[in-house]
Amino acid sequence: MKYKVGDKVNFLNENGGGIVTAIIDNRMVKVEVEGGFEMPVMESDLILDYRAKEAENITNQFHTHTSATAPVPQPEDNEPERVSEISPYFEVKEEKGIYFAYEPRDRQWLLTGELDIFLINNTKYDILYSLFMEQNDELIGIDYGSIPPDSKIDIETIERDDLESWNTGYVQILFHTDKPSKLFMPLHSRINVKAGRFYKEGSYTSTSLLSGKALIVKLSPENALEQVSDSLLAQKQGFTGKQTNSKTVVEKPLIDKHKTAINEAVVDLHIGELVDNILGLSSHDMLNLQINYFKKALNSAMINEYEKVTFIHGVGNGVLKNAIIKELESYEGIENRMAAISKFGVGALDVLIKTKE
Repeated sequence: MKYKVGDKVNFLNENGGGIVTAIIDNRMVKVEVEGGFEMPVMESDLILDYRAKEAENITNQFHTHTSATAPVPQPEDNEPERVSEISPYFEVKEEKGIYFAYEPRDRQWLLTGELDIFLINNTKYDILYSLFMEQNDELIGIDYGSIPPDSKIDIETIERDDLESWNTGYVQILFHTDKPSKLFMPLHSRINVKAGRFYKEGSYTSTSLLSGKALIVKLSPENALEQVSDSLLAQKQGFTGKQTNSKTVVEKPLIDKHKTAINEAVVDLHIGELVDNILGLSSHDMLNLQINYFKKALNSAMINEYEKVTFIHGVGNGVLKNAIIKELESYEGIENRMAAISKFGVGALDVLIKTKE
């Protein structure tokens, strides 16, 4: 962080300037301009007002000579907080969920220089997280802590040479809210980013989750989180029968309903397989139902270490198939191919999930 609270700064690309009044995060500060208006500004868009700095130094030297016995001022602790709001000033457009991100520090040079690594909690829940990375063929506990709703944490700033120690690992997460209407199973998600992706400009996309372009890994959409059975909640709400030893009742994983072999499943996404009655549903409604079920099934398969899931999308006009392929682009460690024509015709897609060897 170049600047501290109280610094006088000028805008790099336009006239004017102001005084730094707050450190928002490790790359953005709040500047008060003429008239008392405060605005967030990227650190890279500012330059220190050196004339004001020189005047300050002269004043400090004068006070040093005339007040030899004056107490030495202690430097302020202006280190930015690791946790900050995702977007305090703009609407977040990304789907609700948990994300892992690599953001280049220099927005003009995406393929060189340092990277900031973030864990992003774009949900309405407080989360407790543990982060593990694979380094030299073993898992290393990197960080743990909590993140409030709609917030992110700056995990680390790394050099490009260190990427091999930061592109594969696991995140484990617990979800909390004071008055839950439903409970979720802990999230266990794998991070697996191919090293070559960091050196392709197309890997870095504009996102409202961060201030610049970043390589984004979607760990789990919020609507795909696996819920604990309602039986447990019912047990807490007025059951007056004989007391027994408490047992946590967990729903059977969604993907197990479609299991066809060890670590394999077939999920039929025809709308008639997902709902009993399509009366009143528009084509847009039906597509949303199919995509949501696809995401829930895939997330459940990844959590439960399935290796292959075949999704039957039908022939039709290709809208559902294309939507599925588009969704798969946001998942790491996933490949897809056309399913066996002899068994499914041309209306199915195999999704291959890479697991840790």
